[in-house]
Amino acid sequence: MLLGTQIINAAGRLEIGGCDTVELAREFGTPLYVVDEQAVRQKCRAFQRAFAEAWPDTEVTYAGKAFLPLAMCRLIAEEGIGLDVASGGELYTALQADFPANRISLHGNNKSVDEIRMALEAGVGRIVVDNLRDLEIIRTLTSADRPTTIHIRVTPGIDPHTHRRIRTGQADTKFGLGIGDGQAMLAIETALEMPGVRLTGIHCHVGSQLLDMSAHTAAAEIMVDFMDEVRSAAGWVPEDLNLGGGFGIRYLPEQNPPTPEEAARAIAAVLMSRLNEKKLPQPRLMIEPGRAIIGEAGTTLYTIGAIKQVSIPEAPFQRLYVAVDGGMSDNPRTQLYDARYYAAIANRAGQKPDRVATIAGKHCETDILIWDIALHDPRQGDLLAVSCTGAYNHAMSSNYNRLPRPAVVFAQGGDAELVVRRETFADLVGHDLIPARLSADSETAAAHL
Repeated sequence: MLLGTQIINAAGRLEIGGCDTVELAREFGTPLYVVDEQAVRQKCRAFQRAFAEAWPDTEVTYAGKAFLPLAMCRLIAEEGIGLDVASGGELYTALQADFPANRISLHGNNKSVDEIRMALEAGVGRIVVDNLRDLEIIRTLTSADRPTTIHIRVTPGIDPHTHRRIRTGQADTKFGLGIGDGQAMLAIETALEMPGVRLTGIHCHVGSQLLDMSAHTAAAEIMVDFMDEVRSAAGWVPEDLNLGGGFGIRYLPEQNPPTPEEAARAIAAVLMSRLNEKKLPQPRLMIEPGRAIIGEAGTTLYTIGAIKQVSIPEAPFQRLYVAVDGGMSDNPRTQLYDARYYAAIANRAGQKPDRVATIAGKHCETDILIWDIALHDPRQGDLLAVSCTGAYNHAMSSNYNRLPRPAVVFAQGGDAELVVRRETFADLVGHDLIPARLSADSETAAAHL
């Protein structure tokens, strides 16, 4: 499953962005996140081109929660698309990278006063209101002479076919204001009466890793129907309609998610039909792909360590465990969402798989990264490449078992550049403090007993 610029080179090794993965591991160590820069840029352009052709007034915004080092902010800025941030930390990162503030949208279901104030002071393009508390905070921080632009996030009441922990559009969710229970209408009516805001649009997000367009097209229909209700009840028609992200990627060879072109055509067809039916003007269409831009461009490289075969009671009556030098600290998605991944032996990528193995992490948990995958004769010291780890792996990484977080490199045109340095053991204790009563001096310690 070769993605982006990946090839198997003349030495039989996996190559990404013109860089031999064995050489990358030798130079930067493992575990290592490798980002195919050209693949990221191509996806940014594919989404912009596809949606612009299907719906000329379109705005594409990258969902930064998927992966947001400073270098990614700069890359996104160069590609001319917007940036969705969901916390003060993500906003700070974007601003430190000199990302244009007017192309930033602030999301979040529990924004603090400080986060909203930070966004207002930075001059972000819009704040996406998730609840009535957001509106009250904004009311206290804005004035009629300097209004801020907002969208209202609404819940369309759709239960998409994806893992329960990444469903966000159903009625029973922490996100957004429900259409069905009247909260969305109340928020819109409240916002329209606030002198310190300029309400320009409505927003929804139905879920993540969606492998067909049924949830998006259903959401588009519901959102247009809601636009019609708002026009009748409040005399207001949104300029912007944001259908969020959630476009799936190809984690496994058998998966076939919609292309940006297929996604754009499906959404545009439903929107046009419903808007014409309701005799509503065409809004600016906004989308927020995150995983779909960065996911397939990321690969994690691991070094294989312990290998053991154990007996099991069911067929095939044995399991080969292949342990790597990372695990749930650099990829928690397998634990959180039962996520499935594809992998290959990078230093012998041209060889056909001949053994079934289970890839295990090194943590004090049963942190299985991949159950039962076919590999070519895995050996200690081999380099394992796990595909499609660009989204949410680095972003969700931790220091469990006091493992330092891996480095990140951008590979492009045969060059590899470090964009996040590997944490050190010193970094792990850099914020720790020892009270005086716990001094290593035994007499001092005894005096406190």
